[in-house]
Amino acid sequence: MYRASYWKSEDEAVRCELCPQLCLIHPDKVGLCLVRKNQDGELLAINYGRISSKTLDPIEKKPLYNFHPGSYILSIGSVGCNLGCPFCQNFQIAHPKDFSLSESPETIVEAATVFLDIADLVKEAKDTKPYGNIGVAYTYNEPFMSYEYVFDACKAVKEEGLFNVLVTNGYITPKPLRQLLPLIDAMNIDLKGFTDEVYRQLEGHITPVKRTIMTAAESCHVEVTNLLVPGLNDSPKQIEAMVEWLAEINSEIPLHFSRYFPARRYEAAPTPIETLKMAEKIAKSKLKNVYLGNI
Repeated sequence: MYRASYWKSEDEAVRCELCPQLCLIHPDKVGLCLVRKNQDGELLAINYGRISSKTLDPIEKKPLYNFHPGSYILSIGSVGCNLGCPFCQNFQIAHPKDFSLSESPETIVEAATVFLDIADLVKEAKDTKPYGNIGVAYTYNEPFMSYEYVFDACKAVKEEGLFNVLVTNGYITPKPLRQLLPLIDAMNIDLKGFTDEVYRQLEGHITPVKRTIMTAAESCHVEVTNLLVPGLNDSPKQIEAMVEWLAEINSEIPLHFSRYFPARRYEAAPTPIETLKMAEKIAKSKLKNVYLGNI
């Protein structure tokens, strides 16, 4: 375990200030994310260096279509997430507690991961350059929940002249975001809908995500993904509002509409292709780069 960043003491509890959940974590308890624990009055990151997934992916799989297309990127993920999406497409690692309700967070994390030293990560990133690798992507679960490890890894990766990529839900507070952004070359940010009503069903709010997109777009290459979930965020009115807002930031921001499939606790049928085509038509009236995924 590793001493976490961005928290303050409140009597015996600690207030985590990494993300907008602002969890008040009592002794020996963890936050909503599962991986930040109050131990003896200090906030610890129990997933520091713990990796659940690692592979060399095409950059387009992130998805990043307009950032060094045709290249590959070494992609790693850990465990934990700070939203509660009932349709989570990677719930096995984002919400591993779903499978181990009686186990301690430390046991859950250890069972789902292996330790990866940053020096070994950087070596593998360099060794895979002949295969088209351009850097490291922090992805699969929510990378901000591994903030301390991601920050340390990004520094080491950047020192080797390689790129850092985040694939994230964008649910982060401003100060840690701004500290990390100088090390980040590209982000794909998941905009899960365009109303607070949608985000309340995911145990969050939309404003922090919009702020992250606007802030990141000033600093690095940004692409946005919208998973179209039937009955939740697929109305033409909501799609039109989202597209118009993105166009006001920059009409060249790529927007990916991704097809949902039943997962975790959500059993609606997969997104109809017609819905994706409708969203694509709306988006192309305002945005220059629109893509469909998971078809």
